[in-house]
Amino acid sequence: MRLHALVADEETARRAAAGGATVVQVRLKDAPTADVVALGRALADLGAELIVNDDVDAALELGVGVHLGQGDPGVARAREAGLPVGVSVTTRREGAVAEYSGAAYLGAGPVWETPSKPDAAPAIGLDGLRDVCLSVSIPVVAIGGIDASNAADCIRAGASGVAVIRAVAEIESLRAVVDEAL
Repeated sequence: MRLHALVADEETARRAAAGGATVVQVRLKDAPTADVVALGRALADLGAELIVNDDVDAALELGVGVHLGQGDPGVARAREAGLPVGVSVTTRREGAVAEYSGAAYLGAGPVWETPSKPDAAPAIGLDGLRDVCLSVSIPVVAIGGIDASNAADCIRAGASGVAVIRAVAEIESLRAVVDEAL
């Protein structure tokens, strides 16, 4: 759970895994399940844990974890199939509810504003991240505006790891910062 790389193509996924990403999350917004499954199959030999974003059917077909947002359907289906489920949260209450509902980990944020997700909730900051981390016993992965300059702050706030989209380009330095902070 140390370093999640959210990717939309095979080349970026392989670069992230080679650079030290421990989890590669396939994030193909609004893509058909068949496209997510095809990319997931191409990444079967990646060497990092594979998770799919928002697509329970693809996760079931691939036999991998799934990350869901607040209110996304499928948590119960994924849990019944024994798949690990991550849930996006912005508050300690959402975190506690997600943990109670069977989430294996939380994605907390956005910690800072990010251009990668223009429709994201308002930034929760390090204090909001700390609140979420203190409210649950499962791993919390910080997301939103994270790069090598601030990843260690997220770990010090209690996160088990960080997730990045834009910062995949600096994956090696991010991994070093996270490892040092842990």
